[in-house]
Formats: sequence, structure tokens, C-alpha cells
Amino acid sequence: MSSNPLLDSIIIPKLRDLGDFTVRRALPSVERRSVGPFVFFDQFGPTVLQAGHALDVRPHPHIGLSTLTWLFAGEIQHKDSLGNDMTIRPGEVNWMTAGRGIVHSERSPASQRHGNAPLGGTQVWLALPIEKEEMAPAFYHYSAAEIPKLTDTGITLTLIAGSAFGLTSPVHTESDTFYVDLVLQQGHELAVPVHIEERAIYVIEGSMHIAGEDFDAGTMIVLKPGFEMTIHAKSNSHCVILGGAPLPGQRHLYWNFVSSRKERIEQAKDDWRNARFDKVEGDDEFIPLPD
Repeated sequence: MSSNPLLDSIIIPKLRDLGDFTVRRALPSVERRSVGPFVFFDQFGPTVLQAGHALDVRPHPHIGLSTLTWLFAGEIQHKDSLGNDMTIRPGEVNWMTAGRGIVHSERSPASQRHGNAPLGGTQVWLALPIEKEEMAPAFYHYSAAEIPKLTDTGITLTLIAGSAFGLTSPVHTESDTFYVDLVLQQGHELAVPVHIEERAIYVIEGSMHIAGEDFDAGTMIVLKPGFEMTIHAKSNSHCVILGGAPLPGQRHLYWNFVSSRKERIEQAKDDWRNARFDKVEGDDEFIPLPD
């Protein structure tokens, strides 16, 4: 918890060194399990993959959530058990809803395997509403031209999902949420929507002044509900803003599974262990269930 009356908590992500790049995991954390429907937040990279190195996340399962991938640099090829094969690039959105179960892989495409390949971005998971946890799986892709932007002097704002700042994103969501990419030049500022109950800011680059305190890159700042808040850029800065309505009921997380029921997670574990999930066509590799 934060001693600042305007802030709920300040999260310094755990670092995971994966060799070719670093992952910073802000959610879940000891300080917060979720912000709105967001139950997982990773920043990966930035890095430059050299020849012989690539992103190769083998096929793995999900239930009870939606995933959103947002790239700052590079390309990732998504393949899933519904038959989708889509390469995502900066400014585009891959939105995957697992529902009762989906399997997917995330790999560097062939064009990014010859060296000097930049890679960096965020991946978030949003827990599905309880009544939609067992919905049919789905996948949506949106081009950069479809995602609304707002530009002004010193400000570039991209509304990835939800409605805010007078914009509405076409990205299909299953709950009340918003996700914003914001670039502020030094000395410029932006007010965060106050009508959204749970809100957090994750600083990607630069330094920002929020609620009387300064925050550097690699920090998630969770705001108290109901208070007006302004983000001020102390230097040229980049952040994402996320949030939404609080999750009704508790969510349990194990590996890639999210559910309101522990027994459902046990079933998913057994299903993966015994190869009952659908497969990604043409990819016989898989990530085993963790011990």
C-alpha cells in the first residue's frame, strides 16, 4: 500500500531474465492481484534479437481469460487451435478470448530470424466475467488504421481498447475496461479519466510526476478511485494506462489458467496433462504443465 492518500499502491515489477530479453511482471503482485479485469501485466524487452535467436513460445493452453498483445517494436506470429495464423506488428492489436479453452503459440516470424530484429511490448490478461468464463474461444485482429488516435502538441494517445478521451476502440471486449498507450513530451500533461473506478499507469520510458511524486520507467502506479489525477512528463515519456470496473468475485490463477472455481483449474490441468485440448495445426511442440 502507498502512504500517498491519492495512490492505492506502487508496484515495482519482478524481473525475469529469459536470456534474449527481460520480462517485467507487474500483475499479479503482492500489492495488487488485479486492476479492473486485468489480472496479468508483462512488459517484455526492449531488445534486439541477433541471428540464431528468436521468440519461440511453444503451444500452451488458456482458459477463463482474454489476452491482448501490444507491440512497441518487432513482430510476433500468433497461431492457435482455432486455425488463426496472424503476424502482429506495432500499432496492431491481437485480442484472443480463451473462454472454455484455447491453445496458441507465439513465435518470431521468418522475417525476424536473420538478426538485428527489435522486439518489445506488453501482454496483458483480462479475466472474463463469471458468466462468460466458459464461452466459446475467439480471436480478433485489428490493423493499426482501425485503432483510434488523438494527437495534440506534445501528446500522442492511442486508445487500444474501451472508451475514453472522447474515443471508442473497435476492439471486442467482454467487460468494462480501457487500455491506452500514451506518449508525452517533456513538460506536457494529461488528466486520467476519473469515471473509471480502478485505474493504473505503467511507465515504460522516461519519468513522470503523478500525485506529487516522481516515477521512473518500470513502475506501475495504482490510483485511488474517485480522485482527479494528472500525468505530467518530467522528460520525454511513454506509458500505458489501464483499468475498468472491479472484478466481481475472486479469481484463481495457475500457470495460464484463470477461473472463479478452483476445481475448474484442476480440470484444465488434467486436460492439458492428458492432451484433451485442441492442437495448433502443424506444430507438435508444447509446453508441459509445470510441476
